[in-house]
Amino acid sequence: MRSINIVNARQNNLKSVDIQIPRNKIVVFTGVSGSGKSSLVFETINAEAQRQLYDTLGTYAQSHLPKIPKPNCDLIENISPAILINQKRTSGNLRSTVGTTTEIYTYLRLLFSRIGTPLIGSSSHFSFNSPEGMCQSCNGSGEIMDIDIDKLIDKSRSLNEGAILFSEFKVGGWQWKYIALGGKFDCNLPVNQFSKAEYEKLLYGFDENIGINTGELGIDIIYEGVIIKINRLYIHKNQETLSKKKKQTIKQYLSIKSCDTCHGSRLNQEALGVKVNGYNIDQVSHFDFERLKMFIDGINDPHGKGIIEQIDYKVSHIVNIGLGYLSLSRNISTLSGGEAQRIKLAKQLGSSLTEMIYILDEPSVGLHPKDVHHLNNLLVTLRDKGNSVFVVEHDPDVIKIAEHIVDVGPKAGVNGGQIIFEGSYSKLLASDSITGKLLNRKNTLKNSIRKANSYFDVNNANTNNLCDVSVKIPQGIMTCITGVAGSGKSSLIHHEFLSRYPNAIVIDQSAVGQSERSNAATYTGLFDDIRKVYAKENNVKASLFSFNSEGACSGCRGLGFVEMEMAFLDPIRTLCNECKGKRYNEETLKYEYQGLNIAELLDLTIEKAARLFTLEKIVQKIAILQQVGLGYLTLGQPLALLSGGECQRVKLSSELHKVGNIYVLDEPTTGLHMSDANKIIDILNRLADKGNTVIIIEHNLDVMSQADWIIDVGPEGGENGGKIIFEGTPKALLARSDSHTATYLKKHLI
Repeated sequence: MRSINIVNARQNNLKSVDIQIPRNKIVVFTGVSGSGKSSLVFETINAEAQRQLYDTLGTYAQSHLPKIPKPNCDLIENISPAILINQKRTSGNLRSTVGTTTEIYTYLRLLFSRIGTPLIGSSSHFSFNSPEGMCQSCNGSGEIMDIDIDKLIDKSRSLNEGAILFSEFKVGGWQWKYIALGGKFDCNLPVNQFSKAEYEKLLYGFDENIGINTGELGIDIIYEGVIIKINRLYIHKNQETLSKKKKQTIKQYLSIKSCDTCHGSRLNQEALGVKVNGYNIDQVSHFDFERLKMFIDGINDPHGKGIIEQIDYKVSHIVNIGLGYLSLSRNISTLSGGEAQRIKLAKQLGSSLTEMIYILDEPSVGLHPKDVHHLNNLLVTLRDKGNSVFVVEHDPDVIKIAEHIVDVGPKAGVNGGQIIFEGSYSKLLASDSITGKLLNRKNTLKNSIRKANSYFDVNNANTNNLCDVSVKIPQGIMTCITGVAGSGKSSLIHHEFLSRYPNAIVIDQSAVGQSERSNAATYTGLFDDIRKVYAKENNVKASLFSFNSEGACSGCRGLGFVEMEMAFLDPIRTLCNECKGKRYNEETLKYEYQGLNIAELLDLTIEKAARLFTLEKIVQKIAILQQVGLGYLTLGQPLALLSGGECQRVKLSSELHKVGNIYVLDEPTTGLHMSDANKIIDILNRLADKGNTVIIIEHNLDVMSQADWIIDVGPEGGENGGKIIFEGTPKALLARSDSHTATYLKKHLI
């Protein structure tokens, strides 16, 4: 069997890596966070596979595709086209649902057109994206956008004081003059003192023309009213003709409500009148996949047999991958990174392609241990179709099924980038690598647990699938909220608990900043202290060392690149010719500290930067970033480029010094090697030791075993979940519960 041969790979921190990776096998790449796994798998193998595939296409097609640079590598042989299944959330529009993305809704439309009663026509009559099927009132979106008058008009102001807040109606502008110069309104009178009739006319206009006194020639115009004009010019206009900035501006003044005609179903009444076994297509699309499977299996009409088999095949994959609690109607943009990845994986199982390379980025993220074996079965299915399956993963149960394991390390950043092990799972267990040693360890419960003296009450919770739940969450200790995916954990904590205790500090995986100008050093305040050190050393102002202020390169304004907007293509970025990507002007780069200018310092890893400073404030902040496992990041790495797990740890690092707070963390071990997960557990214990209340939503068995208290939600996901099935210590969970969590925690501790 041929292998993929890689010679002298030097991408990022890879240290001249030579490796042969077997094809048509499940290969797992593991190693500590920042060791170089992603550099090898995503930025070398996947990048080269995509680059060579794009090179085979015509010039026109290439012009519409992103430009992929050649990886820093001497040679890559025997590579195939690669399909990357990552955790990137899909930024679909209102019309992108789980049903449309998986194509299951397409088959469901076909089924209703074939066997639904009464028969009304083709499958397009059940599509909210087609004129035949969509609700005409909302154009198939299910929602109506209305101008929120309270956001648009500040009634305490007069027209001369800018009572109309929309920028197009600013005082002195043309739209304002149409109102002010007509003489129909007292422009010095606060709007809240207008009569009801005057206020209605301000908003909706006059029946007759009005004259405008321009100081020269008077003109007659039709005054539409503020609401009518905004609707005509911006709301009811083709949105594609509006700039991104204008859309964002308008959005501030809108409220969105369910369509009064279709009540959110998106379809017209004719389509909603067609039923199969007593349900219309909108009702079926709101079933979770578990119930959808039962509905499909209950149809006996021979005219729909082939379609039913296709739907059943696709739905079974989604149920088996632990997403049975989702529904076809769920908007795709609301999925977590792990859910989006598993939807993509389930979709690929219907593909007939072979000899492909499937590359997966931690597919176990967000999965309860109960569902990991289903994931493993899907990986095996992909391989058995004649494909190579490459998985970047930390989960021991996924590592266990690998036919070949590549361990990258030994540590992170500049101390990583080497292949420290290649071979089978049994050989990994016998090796000296950190991964092998941790897989061999014996897992135990925490020796002593903290006891709570008081509790936070959550009573009669009914959000989503919660079934009138009441629970007491202990104060001042570490509580782990467990349960299978979709059981109701997030509904309980993120919706019900936080609505009652809004002062809690939430540390989740959402982005900490989309700006290219933000990094871990700026987010934590570390960079402010560093700039002051540079200023004192060189006897100049601290603002000179900000790439957002005086020190910025004039060519790129401190970005390091110049971006060119392309009408229908992605923007093109090119390295700034003036600063060559350094972000600073020449004057600023003359100043140094410890032999490094400010741009050179930002290129250092956090770990390396720690050796340069003695100021206590800087030393402490850098130490915390290292404690949360981010020492391998460079100081200047933009936050927009970090993973969800990395974002969560950046947030955690900025909160660790606080005392007496409630901390809510959502799967803080996401993206972490077992050794790094242990560091996070230590940090969470330290938070609890200070008297903080620590609440963790987590599937990680190591975290569960080290908690003081466990609240298990379930027993299953979706409609079969939403109940509290256990409250107590981890030891009591093992003794008194037979839940999925208890079952897998027992296995973990053997």
